[in-house]
Amino acid sequence: MKKSIDDTDLQLLELLQRDASLSQQALAERVGISPATCLRRVQRLREAGILAAQVALVDPWALARASGQPPGLCCIVELSLDRQDAQALAAFEQLLQQHPEVQQCWRVSAGPDFILVVHTLDMQHYQALAHALFTQQANVRNVKAYFATAQAKRGTAIPLPGRAASASKSAP
Repeated sequence: MKKSIDDTDLQLLELLQRDASLSQQALAERVGISPATCLRRVQRLREAGILAAQVALVDPWALARASGQPPGLCCIVELSLDRQDAQALAAFEQLLQQHPEVQQCWRVSAGPDFILVVHTLDMQHYQALAHALFTQQANVRNVKAYFATAQAKRGTAIPLPGRAASASKSAP
């Protein structure tokens, strides 16, 4: 299998994971390549699906302070299904796709079938979502919900091959 990314690509990925708003000029300077080369490399990483999306992360607590509204409700949900055949698992995952409140869905082993990260406006909205996803679904066997009271860490960057040690040293 041909290696399709090199150390320069990994440096770009490391920088973009920390701040995707950096200009091509700034990225190029930090990595030591020309802006045109930087642009080509970033486009290639997007086309390859390695750079999956470029988004803005909203801090619910800062938004709450600025808007005067509560920060919403974050909940980690363990969920088990009665039937775990491929069709039942896929059908449940497809149902979750229809609800933007479900921010993450992890299929896991050695315990529940799924771990969900859910963010709703308040308990009333959580209860409506829980009813739609967990109560109305005949295949849901067990649900455990853990409501977040504080967030000690929030990250989105994944470790990159050969860069984990340098990333931990240079993290703010």
